Amino acid sequence: MKIFVVGATGRVGQKLIDFLEKQGHIVYAGARSSEKITETETIKPVFFDLHTEPEEMAAKFADAEAVYFVAGSRGKDLLQSDLYGAVKVMQAAESKGIKRYIHLSSAYALEPEQWQREGMASLMDYTIAKFFSDRWLIDNTALEYTILQPGALKETPGSSLIEISETTSGAIPIEDVAVLLGEMLERPATYQKVIKVQAGETPISEALDQL
Repeated sequence: MKIFVVGATGRVGQKLIDFLEKQGHIVYAGARSSEKITETETIKPVFFDLHTEPEEMAAKFADAEAVYFVAGSRGKDLLQSDLYGAVKVMQAAESKGIKRYIHLSSAYALEPEQWQREGMASLMDYTIAKFFSDRWLIDNTALEYTILQPGALKETPGSSLIEISETTSGAIPIEDVAVLLGEMLERPATYQKVIKVQAGETPISEALDQL
């Protein structure tokens, strides 16, 4: 499959494009710092700016058949990138006729009643940005979306063991988030779903089989 990854130079994005390449996909690796991406036969760096208009974004998608949004400003540009940038990417995907859309969100982003949980206060503005981008995807698009809501992203080795829960998100290695995102690409059981995840004891493929 031909896949466009928005945010390809981020912590998750780098591991995601590596995983997708190993799975035999062609990856358009979109980032503002696209010069940092090594071009191969199957990974194609693309300059991509979340401040541009949906029409320009759509042109960058070329012949992609699916879009991942794994970009993040890490608190530096929440409204323009994490919120409005995400919405424009959704609009661009729809204008190109791309249906499959996988969106990396954050823990409890759609549950304001949970935002006073321990450790979440410092992330309040980020979580609010994710709330509105998640809601736009659900309420205002016809995309075959999956929204992934992990807890804290850990820079520790992945185990490929996770727990998918209807109620709880928790800490998880970045590598496992990337593999999970890659594995859910062609699984219809993940379409139109919000998936909470944390490190656990179930192999990723098995956890997805149980959805």
